[in-house]
Amino acid sequence: MTTTRSLLLALAALPLLLGADRPAGDDLHTKVMKTIEAFKKADPGIQKFFNSSAGYAVFPSIGKGAIGVGGAHGNGELIVGGKAIGKCSMTQVTVGFQLGGQSYSEVIFFEQANTLDGFKKGDFAFAAQASAVAVTAGASADAAYRNGVAVFTQAKGGLMYEASIGGQKFSFEAYK
Repeated sequence: MTTTRSLLLALAALPLLLGADRPAGDDLHTKVMKTIEAFKKADPGIQKFFNSSAGYAVFPSIGKGAIGVGGAHGNGELIVGGKAIGKCSMTQVTVGFQLGGQSYSEVIFFEQANTLDGFKKGDFAFAAQASAVAVTAGASADAAYRNGVAVFTQAKGGLMYEASIGGQKFSFEAYK
């Protein structure tokens, strides 16, 4: 029981350890816009996804950490037609050989309206076998939608040793 308690405390402190922020309101939107610009700067070819997608979720900072069992969390915004329509969050749980902590940004592009609608309804999660493209110059050239989504990540800091399985679950709350 003590090991479980220690693990839960370590995971609860993860955002503080990694410097991952939990922005709210206009601060969140500012960070979302800066994240979009950082992705475009790292790989100008990603613009095709911004132009052609039905919408996209932008997570400026996701904090991730693990000691055997891992967790990650981040907040972001859902953008449709160039306008932020609501706040979204991502939570991840993993199990396996893993140790460390890191933070990263993530953008999820939705190819079609039906996939986007599933995300807005909360019927959206990534299974363990889902993969993301690390944003570097030219990385988007060969990237493609899989099951209606394309996922790009950009490392911000930290170090993680990982051979684990798990999934990401998302929630969405529309702005009023």
